[in-house]
Amino acid sequence: MRKKLLNIAGYAFFFLSLLSFLLMIYDLGFKYDAETEAAIHHLNSYLLVIFFVALLNRFLAIVVWKARESKSRLTETAVLLFFVVALCMRFFMRSEQLAAIPWISFFNGSVFTYMVFLYVFVLEISRRTFKIYHSRYSPALLFIYSFLILIFAGAGLLLLPRATHNGIGVEDALFTATSAVCITGLAVVDTATYFTPFGKKILLMLIQLGGLGVMTFTSFFALLFQRTSSFQNQLFMQNLVNEDKIGQTFRTLIKIVTLTFIVEAVGVLLIYSSLEHQHFQGSEVDKWWFAIFHAISAFCNAGFSLFSEGLYDVRLRYNYNLQLSIAGLVILGGLGFPVMFNLYKYFKDRLLNIYFRLFSKNQYQYRPRLLVLNSKIVLATSAFLLVTGTVLFALTEFNNALQEHSVYGKMVTAFFGSVTPRSAGFNTVNMAALAPPTILVYLLLMWIGASPASMGGGIKVTTFAVAFLNIVSIGKGRDSLEIMNREVPNESLKRAFGVIFLSFMIIGLNIFLIMLFDPGHDLIRVAFEVFSAFGTVGLSLNFTPELNSFSKAVIMLTMFLGRVGIITFIIGFMTSQKTKRYHYPAENIIIS
Repeated sequence: MRKKLLNIAGYAFFFLSLLSFLLMIYDLGFKYDAETEAAIHHLNSYLLVIFFVALLNRFLAIVVWKARESKSRLTETAVLLFFVVALCMRFFMRSEQLAAIPWISFFNGSVFTYMVFLYVFVLEISRRTFKIYHSRYSPALLFIYSFLILIFAGAGLLLLPRATHNGIGVEDALFTATSAVCITGLAVVDTATYFTPFGKKILLMLIQLGGLGVMTFTSFFALLFQRTSSFQNQLFMQNLVNEDKIGQTFRTLIKIVTLTFIVEAVGVLLIYSSLEHQHFQGSEVDKWWFAIFHAISAFCNAGFSLFSEGLYDVRLRYNYNLQLSIAGLVILGGLGFPVMFNLYKYFKDRLLNIYFRLFSKNQYQYRPRLLVLNSKIVLATSAFLLVTGTVLFALTEFNNALQEHSVYGKMVTAFFGSVTPRSAGFNTVNMAALAPPTILVYLLLMWIGASPASMGGGIKVTTFAVAFLNIVSIGKGRDSLEIMNREVPNESLKRAFGVIFLSFMIIGLNIFLIMLFDPGHDLIRVAFEVFSAFGTVGLSLNFTPELNSFSKAVIMLTMFLGRVGIITFIIGFMTSQKTKRYHYPAENIIIS
């Protein structure tokens, strides 16, 4: 009976948290009269009382009744203490007393109320995420469903009256939400003028959740405030965070989220310091908001901008420090978390080795081969593509897009032009005026994309490198593919060529469908749009707003497949077979 009562109380608290979240959305997203506002205020007060009792009970349970567990729940205890003290001040102090102290009066406002509602809702959703991992669905399928749920939820939020100035259609809202969640950047409406500040905040939230992944985000909060997980939960999350050791799964999860926020915070400071104050009508708030939005959009490789012409706007076109800051964020977001963690270990070990040699009598034990083969391939291929793309862009656009820039400006613009088609989507030149050779280079770079387990799309640089080196290996008559004194397993080769073949099939089919059901468009513009959608790049030859309903659906599906990955999509919807313990007789097939 006690267990049943606890389950009923748990479900009731979950539905109350859901009610509070919906109430917050209604208050922020709809327009209403004074009578409705009073009703919302009273309902908010009732919910706050319930949550206060629940949070106080939880705080006492950890600190008083289970003192031994308080050290392992330090984060949850600190957050609970903050909310309990703040709610005590709100309920037991007079409004005049709160208003007399500016920073304390914050706890009496609607912003703090919604902080409580959001905390409770996210915590309840996160805790139930672990229960989903025990379901019969495969991790790949749940990964796909999480993006679909976020897309439809985001479209619903963009349809709120206060999200846009003059309203938005269901079709355009769904397209914009798909582009934001799939961190692409293609837009059928002007982001800068179409959406209100509330709508732009929704877009930013979708970009951040789409970049990290819904399950990564919710599992992070569940771990942060729960600190315990089953073996099945760790096994489920192992493939999601690309961790080899199952015991390190949730530690890697925390490092992913923490590193994301640290890099984005540094990016905000760099972008803010590079902006000119007069371009933001003398408003510091607008300047900080621009820096925050573009830092997150750049690191997540989304490509959304608050200016109608993007970074090609005359106020930003010649701001080369800003472009270098955004390019750095794009490159880091495109490297992938496994590579960044591996680089951290490498440089940490190098610095410790130097320190012990100079300042310590004890010799530091150096560990060789800190950089794994995957990191070496990603770094080498990415550097090659960046250098090659910069040189080709400079050669093809020297008398065109680069003509109006200084020598330093030509170098930065050419470098940025090599970075952005690798899944970023920002533009510092007029895309519609690019020379045909530049467009062909962009098609190749968009198709290759970024690194695996990163914010970018495309077939990934490791797939391109493995396929290319395998061709060289075949030409030399070798039986296996060897890279940097390591042998690449046949499973990786099969996946690489499978991804390449499927990418051409999807891109070719979607180009054909758009040309068939939306005739009258130039083939180059259609191909560029499809390549951009598949690579989740977001660059366009000013073609996206011209799409009809069918073409928008095709582009949305292409963006979705580019984000979740072709192999992941196939694994999610196809039943895997058990390993066979027999082999058929081999017979050669003529391939020339």
